[in-house]
Amino acid sequence: MRRRAQPPPSPLPQRAGIDPVRLRLPPDPEGTWPDLGDYLAARYAGTRGADSVARLLAAGRVLGPGGRVLRAEDPYEPGAYLWFHRDMEPEPRVPFSISVVHRDAHLLVVDKPHFLATTPRGSHITETALARLRAELDLPGLSPAHRLDRLTAGLVMFSIRPEDRGAYQLLFQRREVHKEYEALAPYDAELARTLPRTVRSRIEKARGVIAAVEVPGGEPNAESLIECAGSRGALGRYRLTPRTGRTHQLRVHMNGLGLPILGDPVYPQVTDPAPDDYRRPLQLLARVLEFTDPVTARVHRFESGRTLQAWDDRAGWEAGSGR
Repeated sequence: MRRRAQPPPSPLPQRAGIDPVRLRLPPDPEGTWPDLGDYLAARYAGTRGADSVARLLAAGRVLGPGGRVLRAEDPYEPGAYLWFHRDMEPEPRVPFSISVVHRDAHLLVVDKPHFLATTPRGSHITETALARLRAELDLPGLSPAHRLDRLTAGLVMFSIRPEDRGAYQLLFQRREVHKEYEALAPYDAELARTLPRTVRSRIEKARGVIAAVEVPGGEPNAESLIECAGSRGALGRYRLTPRTGRTHQLRVHMNGLGLPILGDPVYPQVTDPAPDDYRRPLQLLARVLEFTDPVTARVHRFESGRTLQAWDDRAGWEAGSGR
């Protein structure tokens, strides 16, 4: 198998916990872009980045391999790499803290709050677990081993050294990490008698579309074990064990059973709350991570110290005093 060539190392330092943007210039057999400025203007046309990238070029803040400053009038070179830091407006502070559960020379495990993204994406750049932890713990080489939805709280693993990143990520790719989640959703006594149940389905999510969908009759690519761990009136407490890792998998499977997770702004209906609306957090928690460390061979079991508010304080959660 032919191995893909690795890009040169970035000539830009990490800034405020954020990696540089890296672009590889695509082929241009028709000679559409005579210079670099024309290509970048076409690439970002109609987006918020159009003015920003023009300013970066003018200021000498777009670099090529070895730190060479690239200008708008430089010839277009298909296959060449370039790097720059995005201009970012200040982000509203997510007013919840991250707890460190475990740290050694190789591995960091944290307890992430609701509403904080794991890694930079879209409008969430500096207000992410990765950016905060890199800055607060002085760990510039920190990398996520997996991701947790912004709306979901609980355990997230990071590799501290770049040379260990692949080993920890491979744990998840090979499904060698035992994960358990806790969720609060409606309680249906008749349905509860059918649990535990393993749900298998095909989940697909189109780029740019908020909600994932189950494809009837499709080849299954998602599997979750659903168990009822208790009930209080109309509220059920569920233990969820995903055996695959599709986007929104647990939320989709619970909704498919007629048990949408409390506070879900997407399933069964997209409500699109403001990013800084911290009321009524999604009642989903990544509770347990268990695995054998691929670097140290230690057997780890970590458990979140967080709780789901609506279980003990349904009225407070309903009133929007979320945590």
